Amino acid sequence: MMAGSDERSVREDFGAYYGSRQGDIYADMERAVIGGDWGANGYTTIEEADEFGRALGLTRGVRLLDIGSGRGWPGLYLASATGCDVIATDLPIEGLVTGRTRAMQSACSGHAQFVVASVNALPFRAASFDAVVHTDVFC
Repeated sequence: MMAGSDERSVREDFGAYYGSRQGDIYADMERAVIGGDWGANGYTTIEEADEFGRALGLTRGVRLLDIGSGRGWPGLYLASATGCDVIATDLPIEGLVTGRTRAMQSACSGHAQFVVASVNALPFRAASFDAVVHTDVFC
């Protein structure tokens, strides 16, 4: 499926954002706003992510799809907190590269994979996941 002009715009805009160097001030702001440093670029807090984890029954062996994950929030956090396996998807590869690097440096490295994909054309078979999250995403 060809990407539409909206998807190209998202790739370009968020690709530039995710590709920019993030300094300590961003991590400090994220800790103040959401309660941790997980690569968030929205307003979903850790308490809200924990609520998602409980509501979705996330535990070891559960497969979670995180749509529009950017740098990996909240999928990486949920994988770390619950032991679930997460597949993080988004269009801008720059965010996914950062998320993959973050995952490799954390306890969830064996529980996270990253796929460039649009919510409009996900490359997965039906019933591939036990749960789905998409926070701070317009789709």
